[in-house]
Amino acid sequence: MPARDLQPAESLGFQVRRCHRAFDRLLNAHLARDGLTSGFWYVLRALWQENGATQKRLSQLNNVTEPTTVTTLNAMTAIGLVRRERNVEDRRKLNIFLTPRGESLKPELMPTARRINEIASAGIPPAELEIGLRVLKRMSENLSREAARVNATGDAP
Repeated sequence: MPARDLQPAESLGFQVRRCHRAFDRLLNAHLARDGLTSGFWYVLRALWQENGATQKRLSQLNNVTEPTTVTTLNAMTAIGLVRRERNVEDRRKLNIFLTPRGESLKPELMPTARRINEIASAGIPPAELEIGLRVLKRMSENLSREAARVNATGDAP
């Protein structure tokens, strides 16, 4: 018997991507006013938490490839949001630091992020939001664990 199609309404991946794209469109609309992109936002947010992180660490924090991070950092460097410094212990590594301009965006952009989250969560009880966050975190952990296994063994499901 052929496998039943996975309908978009029943697909976790489809629904998570649809929701992410909606967040991204609204975030980009707000950021565009300042000449920024959502790619910049994700790097800024990570650096506000771990200023001086390596390029590799920023890729991990944002779940993107290292070439994607490099491209984003090149653009951010060009407009004065970040600067790169050779790691003093391992000269092969580059640490990324916010410039004063990059730091100054935090008080402006964090309220925007909070507002977008408020819009997304309108009409949803706090208890359901807590459950949703826990479920999404566990799903991410499950998928990351499986990706690591497949990468290590080459054995895809």
